[in-house]
Amino acid sequence: MRLHHVLDGPADAPVAVLASSLGTTHEMWEPQIGSLSERFRVVRYDRRGHGRSPVVDGPTTLDDLGADIVELLDELGLERVSFCGLSLGGLEAMWLALNRPERVERLVLACTAASFSPRETWVERAALVRANGVRAIAEAVLARWFRPVFHDTHSGVVTRFGAMLASTPPEGYAACCDVLADADLTGRLGAIAAPTLVITGAEDPAVPPAAGEALAAAIPEAAHVVVEGAAHIANVEQPDLVTAALLRHLGPVGKGA
Repeated sequence: MRLHHVLDGPADAPVAVLASSLGTTHEMWEPQIGSLSERFRVVRYDRRGHGRSPVVDGPTTLDDLGADIVELLDELGLERVSFCGLSLGGLEAMWLALNRPERVERLVLACTAASFSPRETWVERAALVRANGVRAIAEAVLARWFRPVFHDTHSGVVTRFGAMLASTPPEGYAACCDVLADADLTGRLGAIAAPTLVITGAEDPAVPPAAGEALAAAIPEAAHVVVEGAAHIANVEQPDLVTAALLRHLGPVGKGA
């Protein structure tokens, strides 16, 4: 699996990989690129079935998504990186830290959880998308991604993300719903060794602050930051606050390649 990816920043800088949410592409991280690329070689990618990466026939598991990331790191010659993932991207980040700990310098888990229960929610969403396309769930998803006030004051941004979501191939989206239905890393979190920062949006209906606090408590010595004025896509609603938190946590890193 060759994932579409984009590189920013100096080729000899420490490497930071950014993993996006279900239903988004690498463009989700645009608000952070200007600042991060001054210090880091930033790698962004589209997971399988999203953006410009291919849709894969057959079932998809979290192990498959993780193996895609390892293959991308190998392709780019990156032995050790810092990894930041939001929502499903955060689940991918945890997988990498647990299954390939030698590849992870530092970890940022944003608006995410080790399990996105209940399972039935994702099974039903996958079936709906396979039957009617991603547009069938777009309005409900956008309502969780951004606060109502953000919809009112940043309608252009919301429209752009709605288009990004709607352009996701139905099978690519549904296959990742299948991943979220079955993935559960809860019992393994204590084995994460990389220095970890957990970020949650204060008004995130999908992963509220209490869930972020529980995630941080389960990971040895993890820190937790709550971003005020943000729902699920916190890096877009509050780009300055999230970027500052990333830079504070990722600052003291070694070479990534």
